[in-house]
Amino acid sequence: MDFDLVALLAAHRNDGYELYGRYLNPQQPKVLHAIGFDKVYERAEGAYLYDAEGNQYADFLSGFGVFAAGRNHPVIRQALHDALDAQLADWTQFDCGPLPGLLAQKLLAKAPGLDRVFFCNSGTEAVESALKFARYATGRRRVVYCDHAFHGLTTGSLSINGSAEFRRGFDPLLPDTSIPLGDLDALAAELRRGDVAALIIEPIQGKGVHMPPDGFLTAAAKLLHEHGALLICDEVQSGFGRTGKFFAYQHEEVVPDIVTVAKALSGGFVPAGAMLAKGPVFEKVYSSMDRVMVHSTTFKGGVLAMTAGLASLQVLDDEHLVENAARTGTALRTALTMMAERFDVLADTRGRGLMIGLEFDKPSSLRARTSWNMLQKARVGLFAQMVVVALFQRHRILTQVSGDHMEVIKLIPPLMIGDTEVKLFTEAFGEVLEDASKGSGLIWEFGRTLVKQAVRG
Repeated sequence: MDFDLVALLAAHRNDGYELYGRYLNPQQPKVLHAIGFDKVYERAEGAYLYDAEGNQYADFLSGFGVFAAGRNHPVIRQALHDALDAQLADWTQFDCGPLPGLLAQKLLAKAPGLDRVFFCNSGTEAVESALKFARYATGRRRVVYCDHAFHGLTTGSLSINGSAEFRRGFDPLLPDTSIPLGDLDALAAELRRGDVAALIIEPIQGKGVHMPPDGFLTAAAKLLHEHGALLICDEVQSGFGRTGKFFAYQHEEVVPDIVTVAKALSGGFVPAGAMLAKGPVFEKVYSSMDRVMVHSTTFKGGVLAMTAGLASLQVLDDEHLVENAARTGTALRTALTMMAERFDVLADTRGRGLMIGLEFDKPSSLRARTSWNMLQKARVGLFAQMVVVALFQRHRILTQVSGDHMEVIKLIPPLMIGDTEVKLFTEAFGEVLEDASKGSGLIWEFGRTLVKQAVRG
């Protein structure tokens, strides 16, 4: 009997949420049902998702930044078909096929000053690799990270995660130390203790879309190197053109010692991650033939993952998506900044390229301010969640709250969006803010529902 995927999906078209709740994370379906995000999507293309009724949803989340080239890009799909049809030998574990080397070559061409690549399967694996290599190369054990950082959820990467809600209950973790984002004095104080292997930093933090001051990375690298420590830039979300440069650290004159990537490397099809580093770092870890497997993973450099990565880089270049992210991101941020002049509830618009944070604060009108205070008392972050829900339910635009207990929405759409999507979002966002500023309407009705749920929870 042949396996029939199409028939299987048709038979269980509406069973996804029930199956997920029964066999996977029981809380996820509950959350999605509560906020009205429990749609059944049947297909996706470019910057849009389509539900079973044929409704179109603009994707300003892009799978947390996975779909840089858009969903189901035909070039990447065809490359994967070609790889499958070629019936290549894969994961023999005792050979050196050309695809990993070719992808490493293309990645390093985008990162002058870096020399070697280790392939893995996710962002958190790339970060784990960076931590191991930094510790071994320096002979030190402590890594400094920044408040509110997000570097992953496996044990090592969780040790450098600056969000308490993820760390709680999983102690003891590795003995690493946080500093305020952009605080050179705090970094210097830690380095004087003589046991710091590295500073790991997101050039733009995913949680809250915060950036260090201009010039911080350059100054930090100089300070780190003076003390025999390394600079690790986590580009898992900010890399591959999202900020208008191929890597976000390239907005400064700095070359990190180690860079981590994932998400967009997958092309939206096959999970893939990588750690890029300077040659001396690799050479210390892989110092002799008997250390050949001292850091490895079974699924590193798989044919499909490498094919997806190579095709994704080709699409980024051919379609000038890095340049488009810079151009479209500027247009979107400009429109949103102008909107902040109309709506005092929109306190800040920040970011680079198509990684944008929208932060809210107490509105001026008495009625809206009363509702704001009610929400804040129940749970910080409910206002931003209401905006997200209103954009989705009223305008079919998918966005996300940028972190727990913060009034920030993050926009990370596919890099191929253009003027049509900028107009779509700004008009919808303006309508939602107009309603929010009055302290009335559906947004506040849903807010009261969330307050009740938060109080009960």
